[in-house]
Amino acid sequence: MKENEALKYHESGRPGKIEVVPTKPHATQYDLSLAYSPGVAQPCLAIKDNSDAAYRYTAKGNLVAVISNGTAVLGLGNIGAMAGKPVMEGKGLLFKIFADIDVFDIEVDTADVDKFVETVKMISPTFGGINLEDIKAPECFEIEKRLKEELDIPVMHDDQHGTAIISGAGLLNALELNGKKISEIRVVVNGAGAAAISCARFYRSLGVKAENILMCDSKGVIYKGRGGLNAEKAEFAVDTPARTLQEALAGADVFLGLSVADILSEDMIKSMAKDPVVFALANPNPEISYEKAMASRPDIIFATGRSDLPNQINNVLGFPYIFRGALDVQASTINEEMKMAAARAIADLTKEMVPEYVKQAYHDPAIAFGRDYIIPKPLDYRLITRVAPAVAKAAIDSGVARGGIDDWDEYARSLEKRIGRDNAIMRLMTHKAQMNPKRVVFAEGENEKVLLAADDLVRRNIARPVLVGRTDVILKSLQRNGVKPESMEIFDPEKETDRLERYADLLYAKLQREGVLRSKAREMLHDNDYVALMMLHTGDADAYLSGTENSYKEVFGKAKQIIGFRPCCKYAASMHIAMTKNGTYFLADTDVNSHPSAETLECIAVLADEAVRYFDITPVMAMTSYSNFGEYSQGSPAQVRECVCRLHDRYPEMIVDGEMHVSVALDKELRKKEFPFSVLGDRDVNTIIFPNLSSGNVGLGMLQKLGANEVIGPILLGMAKPVHIVRMGCSVSEIVQIATFAVSDAQREKIDMCRI
Repeated sequence: MKENEALKYHESGRPGKIEVVPTKPHATQYDLSLAYSPGVAQPCLAIKDNSDAAYRYTAKGNLVAVISNGTAVLGLGNIGAMAGKPVMEGKGLLFKIFADIDVFDIEVDTADVDKFVETVKMISPTFGGINLEDIKAPECFEIEKRLKEELDIPVMHDDQHGTAIISGAGLLNALELNGKKISEIRVVVNGAGAAAISCARFYRSLGVKAENILMCDSKGVIYKGRGGLNAEKAEFAVDTPARTLQEALAGADVFLGLSVADILSEDMIKSMAKDPVVFALANPNPEISYEKAMASRPDIIFATGRSDLPNQINNVLGFPYIFRGALDVQASTINEEMKMAAARAIADLTKEMVPEYVKQAYHDPAIAFGRDYIIPKPLDYRLITRVAPAVAKAAIDSGVARGGIDDWDEYARSLEKRIGRDNAIMRLMTHKAQMNPKRVVFAEGENEKVLLAADDLVRRNIARPVLVGRTDVILKSLQRNGVKPESMEIFDPEKETDRLERYADLLYAKLQREGVLRSKAREMLHDNDYVALMMLHTGDADAYLSGTENSYKEVFGKAKQIIGFRPCCKYAASMHIAMTKNGTYFLADTDVNSHPSAETLECIAVLADEAVRYFDITPVMAMTSYSNFGEYSQGSPAQVRECVCRLHDRYPEMIVDGEMHVSVALDKELRKKEFPFSVLGDRDVNTIIFPNLSSGNVGLGMLQKLGANEVIGPILLGMAKPVHIVRMGCSVSEIVQIATFAVSDAQREKIDMCRI
């Protein structure tokens, strides 16, 4: 990753990564009189009488402070409070996207423990929880201990407990696989910082005997009688003749590394007991490489902190959901019972059947509980519905919850609705693409936005771009933007004459009965769109992308001519994905069919249904119009109504109804009251089918400008091969998004189920 790109990411648009958004109406003077003076006095007085009312009338119950003094920031060390702010904003972003928790990041400019604790205490009434972050040891231990004792809201230093909880879950599963009892294992911990100390303490809570934990720091084994130990290290001093890491590891069952790269050798692992568990968690490079560890012995269970290797010990599996559960029952602390419940919930989830979308994301159809899967994947949506309820229940059972939960099934459903899939879809598609990048041919290879997008795709290992265009023009542009030309494949039609002649022959054979002569076929290949489409047609590329310089209609016409539709499709359709504060919505058709008939609408609906299911979401579909269930009997309402009848008859498994106003579709209470006969029932609609292209474009445009956090698309459905077309004026990031979907499209097995 280039420095200037990271800086540009953080400064572009609104600087930083988070913002405050109003949650109540504020358009009228009456709204403002309720929000502020005089109406605000009522909740103030209610809270004065009962401080717990703050959870009811303010944002406190969903607000966490991420607080740091910048003394131990990531791998950067003591860089100071202000320099650590981007990391704290990033932690806030993770809280929001994984658990819908709002965050204020607080940077406290002091290394003095007393001042830090006093500052946090004074601002604590604002928050429902405190996440301490990037504070160096040993001060972090005292800071957390004092704040937990003196505050009545959850406090957790994630650098300590996050790794402990996640690695603890992995340890439980590893021991289940190798058949060892936790009370009998011997553990060697290399590293004696905040995370290592916390992990060792948590392992004791899980059942590891204190005398069976050997901790090493940079000076070797921490043993009784060794001088110069602080209180935290002294806690783990044991009677042992071992003085070095190598001596400590002989016969050990578990190695936990939170230290430095390459400190562990293959011989050290070979000296361990049968079925050793090795957690090498130094970042970015572990204590021993994956290749060396796996080669050392066949019975090893190995985990790292890296996302590109099996068994990633990742704190994001824990902290968002732990705070979610704690906040939802207004817990006064995060205690050992809650941490234990989180670890066991994570461990148990690993043993459940892995959803198809997770297997697709990691490009591994065989993911299942075993030596290479002892911990869930971060992209597993189920984490929030397993960990948060487990934490909430533990808080209630241990007596630290102010509130309660009456219906746990409804609570789980509310958690799913909170996160939707908006934050997860692009992460899912990106990770899936990275597992098996495909060749995406860009017809507009000379376009600067395309070149920048292609560079991003290469560096993130999402795709293997093929740029169609003049070599000298592309190379100059790459050089001007600091992109290495060797990372790109260039197809220059002026130089690839032999292949172009072959394409001309194939194009002529394809179109000769449509009035196209051989000379015309060769002339068509002066158009780079046709060149790129022929590359896709012949298998010289896996997916095609164009549209930055030409209209959608024009590019689609060429793609329809060369690639065509799937065998079962008479039509194609375009879909957008809109992420809003109320959830994720799939919208079709937004680009292709201007005046669709009932038959065309049927095809659009089925293609959309199929596409939404690909994201492991059950489509709840509304066929929209300006008419509600027969209110108008002519024009587009009649076509929509006919389409709905066809869908109900031919596709009984689809959850679809109409015709209806968008307002009715999105308001299930209104729908239940006025149209109780609707098959949608009390379900929340997530898929909208427009009656024509005009309404689709108007609706999408308004949503993009006024309502959605982000809109992804257009995604082209129904083509015989992966064809995707961006809109003119799109950004570099939008090209990257569509190219990512193109790769995912190319990875799918082309099994046409002939539903249409």
